[in-house]
Amino acid sequence: MARPAFRVDAVLVQAVIAGALSFAHLHDLADAAGQDGWKAWAYPISVDLLLVAAWRRLRSEGPSRLAWCWFLIALFASLGANVATAGFLDLAHPPAWLRFGIAGWPALAFLGGTLLAHSHSAEDPEPVPPTPAAPAPMPEVDQEFAPDPRPERAPIAPAAVETPALAPATPAGPPVPAALVAHARKLAADHQARTGARIDNDTLRARLGVPPQLAETIAAQLA
Repeated sequence: MARPAFRVDAVLVQAVIAGALSFAHLHDLADAAGQDGWKAWAYPISVDLLLVAAWRRLRSEGPSRLAWCWFLIALFASLGANVATAGFLDLAHPPAWLRFGIAGWPALAFLGGTLLAHSHSAEDPEPVPPTPAAPAPMPEVDQEFAPDPRPERAPIAPAAVETPALAPATPAGPPVPAALVAHARKLAADHQARTGARIDNDTLRARLGVPPQLAETIAAQLA
């Protein structure tokens, strides 16, 4: 079974009736305050548009002090007009504060509409710039198997070092006269002929009558 193309929405009908009544009350209040003709019809349009603009700001950008402030102002103006036309005020002789409020409403509504349309809520967080992506880490290379970046060089043979020939050690000591050495040589030969052994340093020193160091030097020359 096909559904009807047009279906009456009870909520929408209720909204239209409530809006029409509020619209009429605002018109009557403005007309009683001295705003006749088209101006009396412009007041309810101004109040309803400010109410819708503040509500749209709340729905699109979230709660903010600015939007809530102007929403409550427009709601108070609409609700106040509905209550005022219910017999609480003598609309035949409206008070001065009502005339003052109706006369100042256009400037107030213009300010509210401008702020809602061209300003941003101070509570909105500032956009955070994207954080640049960190560079990818370089893979770790085991130093034991890492290639040596330096160019290979041919092995260098060690240079041959010439070692100077060592001269025979000469015993250090005082210079010995050649005559003394010759005499010591005779004493050594005589000692070896008699005893069959080589003369020692102590015997040579005693036979020559020289100091121990000099006797050692002579004995080294006899060897």
